[in-house]
Amino acid sequence: MLSAPASAFTIPLRVYYEDTDAGGIVYYANYLRFFERCRTEWMRSAGYGQAQLLDEHGIGFVARKASCEYRKPARLDDELRIGLKVARLTRVRVIFHQWAQREAQILVDGQIEIACVSLATMSPTPIPDSLFAALETLT
Repeated sequence: MLSAPASAFTIPLRVYYEDTDAGGIVYYANYLRFFERCRTEWMRSAGYGQAQLLDEHGIGFVARKASCEYRKPARLDDELRIGLKVARLTRVRVIFHQWAQREAQILVDGQIEIACVSLATMSPTPIPDSLFAALETLT
């Protein structure tokens, strides 16, 4: 992906010292943390927080697969936009295209697959109907 889709969900993020390696470049694994924050805020925009999902439904979302392509480095104090677009939504899984960009330049992009699980058994479980309907409106 060379540019972010216009209809994407994004959040702002500033790179802090704790996000970087000794050279002042964002440590590669931290992009997964940035992507997680974006997915959490996307879910919150649908009216569902992670604690609420646990309390009301006994569910959570866990990463099943992740792949990233690192194109350019982000550095200390950079202002980034972390974005997502739903590639596929099923009753149990969501596959996202996600990216980190500085201005119009995509620095990192990837595909992340999450699965809905019962936190009591850690086994796959369907996304509750009300949440699924809310997520469908965001795709």
